[in-house]
Amino acid sequence: MREVTPSGLNAPGATRVALVCFDGFQELDAFIPLALLNQLRPRGWSAELCGPGTMLSSMHGLQQPLQRPLEWANEAEAVLFVGGLYNRAVAENSALLDRLQLDPLRQQLGALGSGSLLLARLGLLGDSPACCDAATRPWLLEAGVRVLDQEAFHAHGPVATCSGGLAAPLLTAWLVLNTAGEAALREAIWPSLPLGERETQLTQLLAQVRRGSQGLWSRD
Repeated sequence: MREVTPSGLNAPGATRVALVCFDGFQELDAFIPLALLNQLRPRGWSAELCGPGTMLSSMHGLQQPLQRPLEWANEAEAVLFVGGLYNRAVAENSALLDRLQLDPLRQQLGALGSGSLLLARLGLLGDSPACCDAATRPWLLEAGVRVLDQEAFHAHGPVATCSGGLAAPLLTAWLVLNTAGEAALREAIWPSLPLGERETQLTQLLAQVRRGSQGLWSRD
């Protein structure tokens, strides 16, 4: 088994996932993917919180140290934008967003809740519709994005969005399924599923991800 360092530093074949957060971040958006993806550390995965500065305050006042600077997202194999109270202001801050140079040809990109607005501002959604939370809907429409009001998850190629919060496992499952396959997804999510319902819930999760994906995509 390959040895993986605590920070996932450039291990051969590693999958580094940047969870991009800003002040007022939504805790479920950040910590559900963080916990699930780091179940795959033995496979060389490393999910870490990154953003501006060294410490952020969550939407409910949790003081959270960041593990990586914002620019680390440019190096990661996958980038997920976390929803948050102030993401609309972040979307208007070109000096901040200009620090991100993301590339869907070499990275898988996703967003939770209002994180979809940041994907739109960076021009990474293209013509694809998006999922988001109810509060973000008018801002995405204003940005010219078609919003999928009745869907919790949608993916087109290497870019995916979900409605945030308790939809976070869908985005996480999409990323793992694309990158490492169904066996890895089972490994990541199985310990967190309710006893007695694991197989049923995993089957439902897989079906919803596949239904919301316009073709699974791999960077390889």
